[in-house]
Amino acid sequence: MYRGREGQWAFLLHRLSGLAILAYLMLHVFSIGSFIFGERFYMAIHETYDLWPFRIGLLFVTAGVVYHAFNGLRIIVMDFTGFGVAYQRQMWYGVLAISVLSFIGAAWTLYPRLVGGY
Repeated sequence: MYRGREGQWAFLLHRLSGLAILAYLMLHVFSIGSFIFGERFYMAIHETYDLWPFRIGLLFVTAGVVYHAFNGLRIIVMDFTGFGVAYQRQMWYGVLAISVLSFIGAAWTLYPRLVGGY
């Protein structure tokens, strides 16, 4: 019976963060590649990135990358050590704590940019 424990949440968040990182990468490649259409088009795209949804999204990309990286390390520890599976729940809570702290740190660092733009 599915109980929605830590392992399922770790799997779901790992997949979602991976998809979010892929979407960010595709947007980044499009943005940089748009320069071939001229400087005006390039600058129009980058002015769009100064809107508040993109500024808030930068925080979530930071948290997603940190979560995905540290959860990947957690998976490696579980796969390649004999004791990793026994502590997978505790390690996942550690990954969540690191991700939340990085989100708070990014918010603190990016606060002037979030409220005022560039």
